[in-house]
Formats: sequence, C-alpha cells, structure tokens
Amino acid sequence: MGQTRRRFLTGLLGLTAVAGFSTLWASRMKTYAGPISDHFDGTRFFDPHGASPRSFGEVLRWQFGGNRNRSTWPDRAPSPYSDTPPRRVDGTAVRLSFVGHASWLIQAAGRNILVDPVWSERVSPVTFAGPKRHNDPGIDFAALPPIDAVLVSHGHYDHLDVATLSRLQAKFAPRVVTPLGNDVTMRAADPAIRAEAFDWHQRAELGNGLAVTLVPTRHWTARGLFDRNKALWASFVLETPAGKLYIVCDSGYGDGGHFRRVRAAHGAPRLAILPIGAYEPRWFMKDQHMNPEDAVKALADCGAEQALAHHHGTFQLTDEAIDAPVEALHAALDAAHVAREKFVALKPGQVVEI
Repeated sequence: MGQTRRRFLTGLLGLTAVAGFSTLWASRMKTYAGPISDHFDGTRFFDPHGASPRSFGEVLRWQFGGNRNRSTWPDRAPSPYSDTPPRRVDGTAVRLSFVGHASWLIQAAGRNILVDPVWSERVSPVTFAGPKRHNDPGIDFAALPPIDAVLVSHGHYDHLDVATLSRLQAKFAPRVVTPLGNDVTMRAADPAIRAEAFDWHQRAELGNGLAVTLVPTRHWTARGLFDRNKALWASFVLETPAGKLYIVCDSGYGDGGHFRRVRAAHGAPRLAILPIGAYEPRWFMKDQHMNPEDAVKALADCGAEQALAHHHGTFQLTDEAIDAPVEALHAALDAAHVAREKFVALKPGQVVEI
C-alpha cells in the first residue's frame, strides 16, 4: 500500500471515529428552545450578515482532496514563558495573560476572568484522537488565582472544553457567561457548572464595575454532525477600568461590517483581541476564520488603539505552518503601514498590562 493511500485511510478512519462519537454525543444532547428572532428560526441560529458553514461533502473535499497542502507541525513547540498571576489586580490597571490558542486570563477591578479556557490535551469529543496540544498552557492550572467568571464564546471543542469547565467549577465555582444554548451543553455534561446564557446585545454585570456585552460575530457552532447552529456564538465587549476590550474568539471577516457595527454601538475599544490563525485553505476557511491580512483590516474597522493576536500556534486545526500566522501578520501590518507594536502576537505565558 502506498504512503499516500495509507495516509488517506488513516485520516479517514480517524475522521470517522471522531465523527461517530461526535454524532452519538450530539444525538443524546438537549438543545436550545426559545422564541423566533431575527437570528433564530425556531430550530437553528443564523447570522443575517454571515455565511453558512461548509457542508460535510466540502469537509471531505478539503481533508482528502488531491490538492491538499498541509504543513507538518513539530510535535512540541514549547513557549519559553510561563506566568504565575497575582491573586488580584486592583485599581485602574488590566492584566492580560495569554494561556494559549483562544484562552486568556483577564484580571481587573479585583476580578479574575477566563476567556474560552482550555487546559485539556486535545480539543475533540474523544481523548484518543483529534487536535493535540503543541505547547503547554501559559499558566499552570494549579497557579490560577480564584476565578470569578468565565466567558465561553461558542460550542466548538477548541473553545468550549467541558473538562476544563468542570475543573474550574470544582475548584472555584465561577459564573459562566455564554451565548444561548451553550449552557444546555455544559449542564448536560456537568449539572454543577453555573452557566448563564445570553443573546446577542445582552449585557451581564460581573461586579466591581465590570460588565460584558455579547455581540454578533461571523462564525457558527456545533458539537456533532447533526446539531449545527443549534446554539449561538458571539464575541464579547468587556467593560473595564482601563476601557473596553473587544474579544473576538473566532470570526471570518466578510465585508468587515461586524467590526464596524461594534465600533458604532460601543465606541472604539481600548484593546482588541483578534484571531489570526486556522485560515488555510482559504476556499474553505475564509467565511469563518480570518487570516492575518483580514485581522489587520478588522483592527482598522473596529478602531481599537491596540490589538493582541490569538488562535494560533497551539492546536493544528488547518493547513498553514505553525509559524505562518505570525509571519503573515508582520507582513500584513507592514503592507498596511501599521506599526508592528500596535498588533502583537504573544506566546503562551506572556503578559500585557494596560
């Protein structure tokens, strides 16, 4: 058997196994039930300004098509940094620690907030297959300060990690703020998780003057093959003593309208956290994931004073090389005549204070 055929069969078996467990999981899940709205048809959510997710046939074309050019990542790409956060950050400062992929610890006004926390080794419905870590979390779980709130943007496994949420619940019992329907997923897996679900444009008070508003983003969600968009997805506008943070965990660019509408509704943010990875091949990913050139345009559209990059370098979800997003970000900034210092890509364990 040739190497190409072996690779194809191995990939097909792996995809089939993950899909099978994913389908079984989704078939046993409860899903959101609520009133029809301008982005919910009674069964599924949709983005009036977005695009539908790719079909399963297109997934197979990407995964097993003859023209695929998938880069090989190193087994391990450890960060030279590791953070031990303080217990609290008071006053007007905001401390942001990059955990890795789309996970952040944000400390402000005496509150500790995690965004899309993932401490698991794989982002998958099963523990033996699926995307695996290439570096450790930038904060050891045992080093976390008391966690008061968690923001979870949507249900994809690299953002909603039930195992991590259960560990956080057992240790800290934080509030979990998430878009509609994802609370059902969490409680079905662990009834103790204190999940609170919100719709787009709804605002949640987090205490000590902090608040978060869920805003539309150009994406989609699923946990299995048959529950596409049965929960909602969102970005976050977080109000802090240092100004508003615009946290975009996953998004395509489209015409940039989502970013301009956030600026119109909430003003230009002090800081934007924008994804720059998981973008190749473009024919498959462009409607759901920005590439670095898109992210630079999104920064201009939202008007943020500063940006931090994420969603790169930890889990190989797509075909680009592990270092391609950061290199492409620098090239895009140079081409747009934007200082590289305005849009920075951190490594896990690095910290920014504003």
